[in-house]
Amino acid sequence: MDMLSSILSENDRRRWWTSIGITVLIAGLLSLLGIYGIREYGLALFVFTPFYMGAGSAILYGYKRQITYTDSWKIGFATLGIFTLCLIGFALEGIICIVMAAPIALIVTWLGSLFGYLLISRSVKNAPTTLLILIGVIPIMGFAEKKIQPTLTPIVTTIEINASPETVWKNVVEFPQLKEPTEFIFKTGIAYPINAKIDGKGVGAVRHCNFTTGNFVEPITVWDEPHLLKFSVAEQPAPMKELSIWNIDAPHLHNYFVSKQGQFKLTALPNGKTQLEGTTWYYHNIKPAFYWVIWSDLIIHKIHDRVLLHIKVNAERDQKEVKAEG
Repeated sequence: MDMLSSILSENDRRRWWTSIGITVLIAGLLSLLGIYGIREYGLALFVFTPFYMGAGSAILYGYKRQITYTDSWKIGFATLGIFTLCLIGFALEGIICIVMAAPIALIVTWLGSLFGYLLISRSVKNAPTTLLILIGVIPIMGFAEKKIQPTLTPIVTTIEINASPETVWKNVVEFPQLKEPTEFIFKTGIAYPINAKIDGKGVGAVRHCNFTTGNFVEPITVWDEPHLLKFSVAEQPAPMKELSIWNIDAPHLHNYFVSKQGQFKLTALPNGKTQLEGTTWYYHNIKPAFYWVIWSDLIIHKIHDRVLLHIKVNAERDQKEVKAEG
């Protein structure tokens, strides 16, 4: 009798839970290696690991016995669900990050379970070798993608303000306390701006944009009053506070989402109004990039909207006061 047959029970219920347990244990160890050893959040973690969970659990459950397509995806999703509960229970991830990763994880787990079902239905002899290959590919991919350099991405948000560039400028350089957000996304732990202060004037001054998780320290690199304020980012806080019953400080909260520079561009419009354009240049070391930029771009736009709308309200109020005094 081969090793897999000796481990897997003939009892259906026991085989079900044994298949899930083995798969979750291996997936957990590989995830810990990737996150804390290789220090990479990428295809290995978000694509190959859920694919392995779908395929591995289906292969083990169906090894040398009849298995249906329905059996394969059911055990695949059950494995993913228990793995997710383990991430939360052992304080490795928060709920919001798991929700963000869920769409890609669900699709890839389903593909893995389909692969496992087709394999076990056609070639039982290749099952053990295939399992070893799937397991081995995950750390190899982690080491390989670590060498991929991230791309700097600009995110631009624009608003029209019924005030002169001079009035808008004063509210761009620094602004008072913002109201509590009403947007759902900021109630989930995503960091959002509170206020902004500046030390000094002109190039070399340091702007402090205060967020709920800490401060962005922004040395001014271009001071073209009242047209362009540009700054680099010397320090930044965590992008979010994980939603969890535990105090989670996951590695991806540090140096995986990186803001490099930003600017406010003011353009005088013919109607006497001002177009204010906010831009953030950032990169993140989380892959696959095509998926995670959907989330990061959305969040940055929401942060921009919050700041620009606050500037608009304050600038238009100041403009009315200037006209009233005149």
